[in-house]
Amino acid sequence: MRIFLFAATAAALMAQRTVTDAEVMKVHRSALLIDTHNDVTSRTVEGFDIGPRNTGDKPTHTDLVRMKEGGIGAQFFAVYVAANYVNGNHSANRALQMIDTVRHDIIDRYPNDFMFATSVADIEAAHKKGKIAALMGIEGGHAIEDSTRLLRDFYALGVRYMTLTHSNTNNWADSSGDITKSDVQHHNGLTDFGKDVVREMNRLGMMVDISHVADKTFWDALEVSKAPIFASHSSCRALADVPRNMTDEMIVALAKKGGVVQVNFSCGFLKVGAKPSVADVVAHIDHIKQIAGIEAIGIGSDFDGIGCAPEGLDEVSKFPNLTRALLEKGYTAEEIRKIYGGNLLRVMRGVEKAAGK
Repeated sequence: MRIFLFAATAAALMAQRTVTDAEVMKVHRSALLIDTHNDVTSRTVEGFDIGPRNTGDKPTHTDLVRMKEGGIGAQFFAVYVAANYVNGNHSANRALQMIDTVRHDIIDRYPNDFMFATSVADIEAAHKKGKIAALMGIEGGHAIEDSTRLLRDFYALGVRYMTLTHSNTNNWADSSGDITKSDVQHHNGLTDFGKDVVREMNRLGMMVDISHVADKTFWDALEVSKAPIFASHSSCRALADVPRNMTDEMIVALAKKGGVVQVNFSCGFLKVGAKPSVADVVAHIDHIKQIAGIEAIGIGSDFDGIGCAPEGLDEVSKFPNLTRALLEKGYTAEEIRKIYGGNLLRVMRGVEKAAGK
């Protein structure tokens, strides 16, 4: 009993540990912070200038000034293709426009601050140069219009992950967003073509992203993929019971195959029915650590793709607040470095290795 009480007291003291501003920033700057999902591209494609601090009538979570303040080292910008672009076969066209906004409106517009990146080596090179590595991930597998030829074209243009579905079931993969709808033709996971898509992504060296997919699609992708797969912006269903989040069984299975859950900051995915805070983000990180280990955790904010973000972590400059909360909770600097980027780089290396890169 004495041993138990001592351990419990020690844990409580560790959880209440206070840290100085200097310690927070020392640890924060030591990390290569990689955010795997940001939707500011939906604004830049319409003409938004990502450079200046945004204080306009339509505030964003993201701009270059605040990305620097937040210590972002690498950003995967979302090549988001809404479901309505399926009508009239405009999905690929929209994907190309979204790729162009990353290449033209972000990287080319601010070449002294952003560096186009497609690999682990590129991310590390950008970091050494003091630049933000800019990468791309397609959100919505319907963007390839049921063609592995288009998938290869998107890879050639720099896309390094694809979310197999968005909130809509496509012609080859079921989504969590409409799995209960009787008027949608479902496939019980991945179709044979969908499995071929995963195999081709493996061959190319494109990460397989299972955020937004139905549970059966997740299990099919996990079984088919020869490389680690990941969730670019998902959280824990045990803490927020919504279909977009992952069950404990899914998280553990993903981790066993070397994958990572990039925790999403959307209010509804952190805490159902109440306004979350930084502490709720830490709670999801804690939960993943407890069931799957520190190696299974990453960050996928979904900034500018969400309508509500947690208090204290409501835009990109606030990332040091998360560092403080993790240190106060007892996380070590090395653990934080793994969460912020080390684990994701490991996944990328595994994907590159499986593709012979």
